[in-house]
Amino acid sequence: MTGGSGGLGRAVVYAALRGGATVTVAARSAQKLSALSAELAAAGLKGADTECCDFTLVADTDALLARLAAQGKPTDVLVNNVGALNDELLVTREGLAASFVSNLLSHYQLTEGLIARELLRARSVVVNVTSGGGYHFPLLAAMLNVTDPARHSGVAAYGFHKRAQMVLNQYWNTIHHDRGIDFYVMHPGWADTAGVQRSLPRFRELPNSISRDAEAGMDTITWLVAHRPAQPAGELVWFDRKIRPAHVYAHTRHTTESGQSLAKTLQQYLLDHKKS
Repeated sequence: MTGGSGGLGRAVVYAALRGGATVTVAARSAQKLSALSAELAAAGLKGADTECCDFTLVADTDALLARLAAQGKPTDVLVNNVGALNDELLVTREGLAASFVSNLLSHYQLTEGLIARELLRARSVVVNVTSGGGYHFPLLAAMLNVTDPARHSGVAAYGFHKRAQMVLNQYWNTIHHDRGIDFYVMHPGWADTAGVQRSLPRFRELPNSISRDAEAGMDTITWLVAHRPAQPAGELVWFDRKIRPAHVYAHTRHTTESGQSLAKTLQQYLLDHKKS
């Protein structure tokens, strides 16, 4: 469970433990992970271990993969949940936009890394947590890693990343079909998480706000894991336990790019990092 120390991730951790699962909670803040462990113990919930990982850094995700491989424990469920909407541009010491790495590149790196190490095997499931914000943007690789402050828009960057998640999920379902791994992409609606409170304060204060709590937002994640429903080929999104269209605006369909070209772009970022 990436990004499991708060918000939707934390709610999924509680639900999984109550259902009898063993959970590895990965997040950046050691302090938050320690606090979560204490809360789980106080609630009498067992079966969680923690991994401190800064998912804005390729090197940190590499180190996490190495630790998981050393443990040799297979992963039955991976939830790619970590992500952020950064109002201000943050560029990491690796020279990449922090939001790009946490929202998308780390998801690709972790998922492909677990598959390559045979830690995600047949009958496992991957749930990618996207956002309704992706509905406003097409797939456009040139806008995924914007490091020029003059061109940065936190909302736009987030939207491009979330659209890419939808496309990447379809690609994974295609290329990994024979491995017996199920890939789902869902959006939780406007869950009233700390990220929404920080980046979209006006939205949540609207009289007719459609925001929901973390438990309601995460419901489809746990439902998908428990039921693993069949889904048709093609680009789609799950929301409130139902299949929804991946596009609501015509302009988001107009792109010359594809899941394959997106995967090549992400892989190149990882290769460039290793060379440096």
